[in-house]
Amino acid sequence: MSKPRSLSLAAYRVLSWGVPQGTGHADIARPQGEVLWVHISSPDRLRAVDDFCGRLLSLQPDLSLLLTAPPDTNLEDWEDCRTPILKLPAEQTGSARAFLDHWRPDMGLWFGGGLMPNIITRAQEQDIPLILLEAQVDVKTARGGRWLPDITRYTLDCFKTILAPNDETARQIRRLGVNSAKISVAPPLHISPNPDAWPEDELIETNHTLAGRPVWLAAWVQDKEFISVLSAHRQALRTLPRLALVLHVADMSEAAPLYKRLEAMDLRCANWDDSHPIEDTTQVILSAEPEDLGLWHRVSAVTFIGSSLERGAGGHDPLIAVALGSAVIHGPHVSKYRSLYDRLNQANAALTVRSATELGDGVVELLAPDRTADMALAGWQIVTEGAPQADQLIELVQDTLDQRRARDART
Repeated sequence: MSKPRSLSLAAYRVLSWGVPQGTGHADIARPQGEVLWVHISSPDRLRAVDDFCGRLLSLQPDLSLLLTAPPDTNLEDWEDCRTPILKLPAEQTGSARAFLDHWRPDMGLWFGGGLMPNIITRAQEQDIPLILLEAQVDVKTARGGRWLPDITRYTLDCFKTILAPNDETARQIRRLGVNSAKISVAPPLHISPNPDAWPEDELIETNHTLAGRPVWLAAWVQDKEFISVLSAHRQALRTLPRLALVLHVADMSEAAPLYKRLEAMDLRCANWDDSHPIEDTTQVILSAEPEDLGLWHRVSAVTFIGSSLERGAGGHDPLIAVALGSAVIHGPHVSKYRSLYDRLNQANAALTVRSATELGDGVVELLAPDRTADMALAGWQIVTEGAPQADQLIELVQDTLDQRRARDART
């Protein structure tokens, strides 16, 4: 049941009517069945939300997702994710109505700030249950609407549940006069990876082939990092003569030329993708298939995450390696995943290196059994800490959709 419209809201809608600036890609047909609308206010939350959405869809495969970003955002600055992202229309009364009339979401999740009064209040009036997560007291009004006294309170009160990231934000929202019963404190979502299983027989055979040798993996290595990785391996071999390197290249087309370079460098190499056998004297195992990283992370006690030692690539996601028990080393250039690497480093679950020499020293250091075990435990705590929040949110979404289905069945 929608609430009576306040005078401030009525005035705001008049002030922000304008000419509709699009309806949120009306040329795209609304999917059949239930649609969950998920709005993400900041690109740095995209990966965590995308991870959550993947977990939700694994439980509710018939549910369709509509992901949106703020209207003034540049989507080229956002990472790719499994579900396409659309920009919300501008904060205008007609545009908000057209967007909701087209997509008809069954429920909405709004992550973060940048709250848009027109679309949020219109959704509430259409009995679309809304949940605000990682809440901020941050309302983006149209021009001329800021002087209206209670538009912020009214917008926030449209959410049936508000999860604030800390006590102070929860107090701010309560002081505005929002119904206190709907406000609680919950930590932000974190990525909680769930690696695909690997065939047990192949894993046992590969471990048997390596015969207990120490193994490290260099994953997603760019061509300009090859020399640094190989120099680090030569350095580590002086301390660990039976050490094997699994060298996974970021660009599959580089595998064949690199194999020839390795032969010229007098490094005994096996090309895994060409089914070369791994022998006791093999020093480098060359791999290019991304899918095979599931095997190599399990085999290797230490993983260097490439695309990070030189500027340009911005790093690569380390969480699958961490989830599979491998201690992580990385370079300094991880701008695409900075917050994630910061969390790992602060927990002593990763090691930063800046040169081939530091990489070689790091490999030897982390291959010590006690050091590897400590880092693996710290990493496991990082990758599992997000699971409870995600599970609770999935349960909240499922309960809300169940309640809506029951309500619709009665009408």
